[in-house]
Amino acid sequence: MAFGQWIRAEREKAGISLKDFALSIGISQAYWSRIERGLELAPKDSLIIAACQRLELATDRAFIAAQRLPPDMQGDLEVAVSVYREFKSRSPT
Repeated sequence: MAFGQWIRAEREKAGISLKDFALSIGISQAYWSRIERGLELAPKDSLIIAACQRLELATDRAFIAAQRLPPDMQGDLEVAVSVYREFKSRSPT
């Protein structure tokens, strides 16, 4: 599921209106609406983190939906890929 669809489902599950949600993370309702409808790419990392904090969600799932690495892993891309490859080589197919 794309980031916009995923975050909208989570926001609605939490019972928070689009207007209240956008105001609480400091952006315009129109911009966040475009994100949720897939008309914009996932926002910058700081907004993803703010959205997750507001919804009390783990950020890893949000970054997966946004198809990007969480900020704490971005500097360790080589290590992350290496660990993943090692893990995949040990797991049965």
